[in-house]
Amino acid sequence: MTFRRTYDGDEPQRINKWLAQSGVCSRREAETLIAEGLVSIDGEVVSDAGRKILKGQTLTLADAATSALAADAIVLNKPVGYVSGQPEPGKIPAARLLSAANAEGDLQPPGRDAVLPPLGRLDEDSRGLLLLSSDGVLAKAVIGPQSRLDKEYRVRVAGRITESRIGRLRFGLAMDGKPLKRAVVEQIGDQDLRFVLTEGRNRQIRRMAEMVELRVVDLQRVRIGPLELGDLPEERWRRLSDEERRRLIQAS
Repeated sequence: MTFRRTYDGDEPQRINKWLAQSGVCSRREAETLIAEGLVSIDGEVVSDAGRKILKGQTLTLADAATSALAADAIVLNKPVGYVSGQPEPGKIPAARLLSAANAEGDLQPPGRDAVLPPLGRLDEDSRGLLLLSSDGVLAKAVIGPQSRLDKEYRVRVAGRITESRIGRLRFGLAMDGKPLKRAVVEQIGDQDLRFVLTEGRNRQIRRMAEMVELRVVDLQRVRIGPLELGDLPEERWRRLSDEERRRLIQAS
């Protein structure tokens, strides 16, 4: 599908920077597309990597460019018992669920040779939203060091929930010698908590709960930034839409 977009910024901007900010590709990828003659402005092929686009001008990527940038991005509702990353012996990778039988709708699963690393790990004993993709721009937006995307979890715990314990979960705990960032934590049921985190330390929520004498018995990730798990059934998968990808990149 041909990509076409009109620039509405007030100041001229380098094409590679604008494409990167728009979530289309990285700056380096934009420069490669320009060098291959796959970028045009108002019908004129761009040959200068430093070219700026002006307000009102329309940039078009050739079909070959959009095909070259295409990378599978999968949204999976991971159940307990599957590992998100490279499995150890005896462990089952979540990618094994990406079959035609588990697809939400009439979708062809990724090829056997497809490399789809998780963009944010989800423990074997946790469930919910897992995003898998080899898309470098998307990966930077979701798990890059400068990412601002928060993650939301629904957590069931054993133990007595008190305002004091919730207060400590929100702020004041440290892990591995470093203070944790402020978190959103609220009680949403008798034994259920809602967590919203802006960082992802190893088994963070479980360890936080232990610090306040609670024990996690169920943990489900339901949102990554603007991307929500929604009503996707457990063990099922679908492809990330272009609009969802754009929103994730812009939100980061």
